[in-house]
Amino acid sequence: MLACSRPGNLLEFPVIVDMNLSSPVTISPAAVSKPLTDKQSEPDHRQLRIDKVGVRGLRFPVQVRDKSTDSVQNTVAILGLFVDLPKEFKGTHMSRFVEVLNAHGSVFQVASIPTVLREMQTRLHAQNAHLEMEFPFFLVKKAPVSGKPGVMDYTVRFDAGMIGKEFDFVLTVKCNVTTLCPCSKAISKYGAHNQRGEVTVQVRTREIFWIEDLISLIESSASSEMYSLLKREDEKAVTERAYENPVFVEDLVRNVAVRLNQRRDVQWYRVEAENYESIHNHNAYACIEKG
Repeated sequence: MLACSRPGNLLEFPVIVDMNLSSPVTISPAAVSKPLTDKQSEPDHRQLRIDKVGVRGLRFPVQVRDKSTDSVQNTVAILGLFVDLPKEFKGTHMSRFVEVLNAHGSVFQVASIPTVLREMQTRLHAQNAHLEMEFPFFLVKKAPVSGKPGVMDYTVRFDAGMIGKEFDFVLTVKCNVTTLCPCSKAISKYGAHNQRGEVTVQVRTREIFWIEDLISLIESSASSEMYSLLKREDEKAVTERAYENPVFVEDLVRNVAVRLNQRRDVQWYRVEAENYESIHNHNAYACIEKG
């Protein structure tokens, strides 16, 4: 089948040419302009409001500000965009979420989040709008003795919402650290077992909390921070530092909480730590939340 148009008149009709037929078949203008059914806007008899509906798993380039260089870092985020749906409507218009996002260009800047949420409210006739964004954040860290640079990656997440006219924002950072067991050190004749721990911190603040500052706060609460590149002299220093600063998983979340409590701008936080034990077939876990 080949689609074409018939020239020569001011009103040109679409023509479908079937290669197996000797003459073309013309589609009338009325058939072409017939409005398509909008199923989403139809009423729903169940009368149940939906809190969040939208799209999730959308990959998109984003720009995040760096504190140290006062510039932007280009990365790729996985996004979710949602609104509430009144009980009267059958569904939402999924394409409008992507339209709102693309309206801000091919690279989404984090500073645009409040504007995007307000536009979602308007375009989708919603009371509330929500955005979730998770992306890898990169820092160049120098090894403690040799000074060799290496790139470290951290998982960062933004959860933002526009509830009516009230804006809410939660920053989440996941950071790997080294922990050394105080009990193992106390009872063992030689050395002590250590392991990699993953710390997840969520914060809601009155002021900007730089990603780099939260990473530093987490790493300083552990037995030792981690590096992507270590020479022998660096490995010696990191191992000895961990041995001199043993922490249980309970110590780890408490250390982070103490440092967060010293910041007056922090309104709420949740600190989780999970140690991937090196001598057990299970993990150790602890959590502290302050509201």
